[in-house]
Amino acid sequence: MTSERELFIDGAWRPSLSGRRLEIADPASGERVGSSALADAADIDAAVQAARKAFPGWAATHADERARILKRAADLIEDRVPQIAELLTREQGKPVPDAEKEIRFGIEVIRYYAEEGRRIGGSLRPSSRADIRSLVVTSPVGVVGAITPWNYPVDIYAWKLGPALAAGCTLVVKPPHETPLAIGKIVECFAEAGLPSGVLNDLPGTGPEAGAALAAHPGIDMMTATASTTAGQSMMRAAADTMKRLALELGGQCPFIVLDDADITEAAAAAARRSFSNMGQICIAVNRILVADRIHDEFVEALVAETRKIRLGHGIDKGVGYGPMLLESGRTRVARHIADAVQRGGRLLVGGEKPKGEPFDRGFFFEPTLVDDVPDTALAMTEETYGPLAAIRRVKDDREALAVANALPYGLAAYVFSGDIERAWTFAERLETGAVGVNINDTTELQAPFGGWKLSGVGRELGPEGIMAFRESKHIKMRIRSRLG
Repeated sequence: MTSERELFIDGAWRPSLSGRRLEIADPASGERVGSSALADAADIDAAVQAARKAFPGWAATHADERARILKRAADLIEDRVPQIAELLTREQGKPVPDAEKEIRFGIEVIRYYAEEGRRIGGSLRPSSRADIRSLVVTSPVGVVGAITPWNYPVDIYAWKLGPALAAGCTLVVKPPHETPLAIGKIVECFAEAGLPSGVLNDLPGTGPEAGAALAAHPGIDMMTATASTTAGQSMMRAAADTMKRLALELGGQCPFIVLDDADITEAAAAAARRSFSNMGQICIAVNRILVADRIHDEFVEALVAETRKIRLGHGIDKGVGYGPMLLESGRTRVARHIADAVQRGGRLLVGGEKPKGEPFDRGFFFEPTLVDDVPDTALAMTEETYGPLAAIRRVKDDREALAVANALPYGLAAYVFSGDIERAWTFAERLETGAVGVNINDTTELQAPFGGWKLSGVGRELGPEGIMAFRESKHIKMRIRSRLG
């Protein structure tokens, strides 16, 4: 399966104005998967003009009609899940079952916001005088610029596309240039569903060229992005001159806290999955595992056993649960974090190198790795590794665990495992993160808000909050004269 795609601007597929293209290779084998046109500032400008032209008509479209188009697109995507999932696996590396799960959650997101868009209303507020009426209503923000990541290309695309379209906004999206092919198939479904020309524009490109041009463009009213903290800071600076609204989900450095009354078997299995799923290339992946001293040895033994069960392979092959990393630069970063942790006194427990053997020679594979007794100053304890490495640290009590967990300037997600709901509740309230998983290794829920504190971002996605991020409020104050005398 190969796929060649162009830029999607004003309802039509077209090459980039520069003619530049990028070859896409399978990260597990190095085999060619396809190619994509690459946008630059001139292409972004053309897309913004198309989105601005389309905005008044889309904003005025009845919410029921917008919902009908979104639901039709979701149906078309659902019909094509097997084909899109295979393409996603070949360009990104995750196993097919994970790719299918990702796409199906994206479908749920689109359908959810199709309905949420129909529920947007206003409210009559109390007023200071008997002859005054105060009505608060909302309107679409306008033209939205969106930047989406390569780790969950289809899923996060839906997180931004669904609520923005349902809210009445038009979009210019810069999908990841590393993994643009499956997204191209999603765009095809929206076009076939009857989305008017110019409402959705999709232009793969690099961050320094297409992304920077999008964030700085005066025709963009709002930026939404899932990216690194550094990229988010650049977007904030670029958006300052035009005071764009921002919704940014940025980097994390997530702690996984195991208290001394936790179910060790359950906690170890949960930590392994959240540390190494998608090869750790997840913003809410476990980075630091903080374990109560009393159960440390028993937990580590269980975690090592879980990690040794992991078998790597090509995501297309049946039974494979873990694939390659996407990029060689990712492997280099993981190796650097491991070397730093060991040099500072950490003990390598399992993994730590590229797997050997013919199946792994051409791909970006790296063994799931655990390092124990890692000091707080190590890179693995202070930076987001974004790869298959979990650093372990003993803590003497709850107070120390909480202090270490909150010590960094990141606050996306955290996890607490405990058999005592009161202890867990205390942690959930005091952890400085946008979400906390208690005895569960996931913090994502479609109907609940998702986002970070501190350097992990601003704004929220998912839930009702996700659609209201794309609406601007307006107060209408009116004096009413009585006609009854």
